[in-house]
Amino acid sequence: MAGLKMFPRRWGPTRPLAIAAAAVLATMSASPARADWLRAESERFVVYSDGGANQLRQFTQELESFDRLLRIRLGVSLEAPTYRKLPVYLLGSRTAMLRVRPGAQDGLAGFYMATDEDIFGVARRDEEMHTLKHEYAHHFMMQNFSHAYPAWFIEGFAEYFATADFKRDEIHVGKYSQNRAYWLINGAWVSMEELLAERPGASVRHRETYYPLAWLLTHWFMSDTERRRTLGTYLAAVGDGADPVAAMRDATGLTTTELQRALRRYVRERMTYVVMKTSFDATNIVVTTLPKSADDLLLLNQRLKVGVPEEQRAATAQDVRRAAARHPDDPLALLALGHAELHFGDAAGAEAPLQRLIELDPDHVEGLQYLARTRMDAAAASDDRDAALRLKVEAQGYLSRAYVADDANYVTLLLIAENRADSPSYPNENDVAVLEQAFVLAPQLGVVRINLAQALLAHDRNIEAAGLLRPLVADPHAPSSTARALLQRAEGRSEADEDDVDDHDISVTPAPSDPAARE
Repeated sequence: MAGLKMFPRRWGPTRPLAIAAAAVLATMSASPARADWLRAESERFVVYSDGGANQLRQFTQELESFDRLLRIRLGVSLEAPTYRKLPVYLLGSRTAMLRVRPGAQDGLAGFYMATDEDIFGVARRDEEMHTLKHEYAHHFMMQNFSHAYPAWFIEGFAEYFATADFKRDEIHVGKYSQNRAYWLINGAWVSMEELLAERPGASVRHRETYYPLAWLLTHWFMSDTERRRTLGTYLAAVGDGADPVAAMRDATGLTTTELQRALRRYVRERMTYVVMKTSFDATNIVVTTLPKSADDLLLLNQRLKVGVPEEQRAATAQDVRRAAARHPDDPLALLALGHAELHFGDAAGAEAPLQRLIELDPDHVEGLQYLARTRMDAAAASDDRDAALRLKVEAQGYLSRAYVADDANYVTLLLIAENRADSPSYPNENDVAVLEQAFVLAPQLGVVRINLAQALLAHDRNIEAAGLLRPLVADPHAPSSTARALLQRAEGRSEADEDDVDDHDISVTPAPSDPAARE
């Protein structure tokens, strides 16, 4: 990497405002002719696309550059290991988006999912990468900074970095998005008290300005060295349990009214952004062509991981059956068919395609995981204790094979722990080690944090458990009531009121076998 220099630049008071006030019109382009699906693998990403190879390489390189930018700006070593590469699906049309996520709203440019079966991103090829950068910033924060940040900062942080603009030999950091700027100039601002204390989805007045204000407040802090130190003081206080409104007053010396005035002045005056004079070395990217089955089944298989509404499950299973029939003995077709039967069809019907899959590829990790799941589900449904034990032993055999094939797969580790959850010795030290390894691989997934926290509580490691749970309780989109109850217990508060947490019943919270529960 070339030498790094940073220079502030300013936005003039007239031109940005005129641009921000302009209406933004969405344009629709015709879907391109079907092309082969390509797979690009780089240092930290695996990207799938049915577009051209050059565009795929460029997209993958920008993702790698964005990851490096976050590492440089936030003090994370560029040499830190990547335990799990993030899969990203680059799509060319709304129709393709609907194949992954039925019912997706018009104009959806992308999304990010963390489920018990996969953690992945989806983006449109004909859109800017803003949405994906925003979601990857969340992913990066949870991977590297496990802290109970206030909701406004979680969103403001993601918005601040999502606008990063990569030029040939420099990176612009801290510029605005036209949509956010438009609302700041033309919209009624949500109150500072609600911004600081509420989640973005809460029922507050003028909620359409929540994200723009979260970005603006983050930008205000990040644009000045002294204010950055103040922000650190504030975040530490909130992480320790301080009221977010009072902590802001204590850290800045400003009332909420004074803070809002300061932000309005900041918008009217010349706002700075940072120009990083740098160029990243090109990432090694290996592009391969996927088999023809990917046209029919790659996105459909991801839909099974996202979740399908109950009324669409039978039709989805039938779609997979028809598609798989066109590709006999193809590994992706066998995997998708077994996957669909397991979730939405005949569970017994999953056996044949999954067994055939591991006959063709004995180390197929997902195939082994789904076979283990069939045994675990059958054991849970059995009234015969000996039969259930035999099924769990079979499941453990499949999971052991999956772990040997890939010891950095968090799904295997979650299943290993779940398969032992009703054992009298659970959770022993090895169980804790398994869940700790799952957490290293997938700290973004709530069930990983909850299961590890439960195991740590059983070993009186309450402080560590509390540290895992606080980010879930602070989650701006879906705060976990289970995590809140466990956190109260870890901190020794209101234990008698938490009926769903029993000191003598510490067990794994199963990852939802019903995909609809993942929505």
